[in-house]
Amino acid sequence: MQFTEFNFKPFINETLENIKFKTATPVQEKLIPIALSGRDIVGESKTGSGKTHTFLLPIFQQIDTQIDGVQAVITAPSRELATQIYNAAMAFTKFDDTIRITNFVGGTDKKRQIEKLSGNQPHIVIGTPGRILDLIDAQALKTYTANIFVIDEADMTLDMGFLNEVDKIAGTFDKKVQMLVFSATIPQKLQPFLKKYLNNPVMEKIATKTVISDMIDNWLISTKGRGNNAAILEVLQTVNPYLAMIFTNTKERADELHRFLVNNGIKAAKIHGGVPPRERKRIMKAVQNLDYQYVVATDLAARGIDIEGVSHIINDAIPRDLEFFVHRVGRTGRNGMSGTAITLYQPSDDAAIHELEKIGIKFTPKVIKNGEIVDSYDRDRRDKREKSKEALDITMIGLVKKKKKHIKPAYKKKIGWEIDKQKKAKKRIEGRAQGRAERKSKRQSF
Repeated sequence: MQFTEFNFKPFINETLENIKFKTATPVQEKLIPIALSGRDIVGESKTGSGKTHTFLLPIFQQIDTQIDGVQAVITAPSRELATQIYNAAMAFTKFDDTIRITNFVGGTDKKRQIEKLSGNQPHIVIGTPGRILDLIDAQALKTYTANIFVIDEADMTLDMGFLNEVDKIAGTFDKKVQMLVFSATIPQKLQPFLKKYLNNPVMEKIATKTVISDMIDNWLISTKGRGNNAAILEVLQTVNPYLAMIFTNTKERADELHRFLVNNGIKAAKIHGGVPPRERKRIMKAVQNLDYQYVVATDLAARGIDIEGVSHIINDAIPRDLEFFVHRVGRTGRNGMSGTAITLYQPSDDAAIHELEKIGIKFTPKVIKNGEIVDSYDRDRRDKREKSKEALDITMIGLVKKKKKHIKPAYKKKIGWEIDKQKKAKKRIEGRAQGRAERKSKRQSF
């Protein structure tokens, strides 16, 4: 569906044309008409599905700049996400500069924000729950006039402990306020909040055709017992990415890996919750300006933060919450561009990898050889050999039992011959199978 079919206001269409948005994503096609109708919505959709413009476009369509007051409030669980939404919203003011939009996040000058609010109220408020609530409590921000309330990344809001603040913000609105809740998942703990505030909402789960984009090559590389630091350094020196994000599971591990890379001559940035807000903002700007080729990050950066031009994702370890694997990998292969996701693993990760495969994620085993990343053997080949050995052992047991019933001279030697016969037959079968696979691979490469 083309965006022109929504009959948006002229300045919206001009903005969409300027940012080269032509075709609506499935979540936008499904939910924008419902949002425009005024219904409450709970939209469940994976990262990178276009949720931001799914709520921004209906907001801009309904904004009346003749009214002096807050008309929409949007919360996001992190400063980076709020700033990203703010930047996306500001693109529309190029074609209608009468719309006032503000971004209220922690780590900024609250006193100055209060002073500015005393002059006039913004039409659209974007920010983190804590700072927005602070400004409401200071009686500086008058959100009670809003008719749309958006909660973006609701599950992350819950996980980061901000649901109480969001609850208090929601309590400042008129009962007629339209609520739009967007999330990658809808956990059970979120249900009481939804029942408290939403009025007969439209619940939509937008299924994606694939778990990760077809534009992404998804590789597995074994550490082979080495430390991850050395393995990651070798990977980076081999792939020479345009821009790589390296994900770790903890802030401490991010600090350690970042220090190692810098000490080895790699100019890398670092983003995680322990980095001061102003420094994070500076780093994000530097990354966008391509001052860094490598970014070490925790999962804070995996949810919704869109760093343009990421060519490679490297997983230092598989995330404890497997849902984050999809969020991480989704940072590359965006806007029609190809990308590569590389996950380091060791034998203890097999159970997690199998779980990811169950939800439809396909991996290609790779190995670094002679300065290149090339195809490797199936990581399950040892398990398959063990299963074939187990089947052979059952055959041997049967032969032994059978021979013991009719003990004859040299029966042990005959059993040995039979076992050798079984092994040779199995080896021939495996050899033919491997030959077929190699021939097929050669045909596909041409």
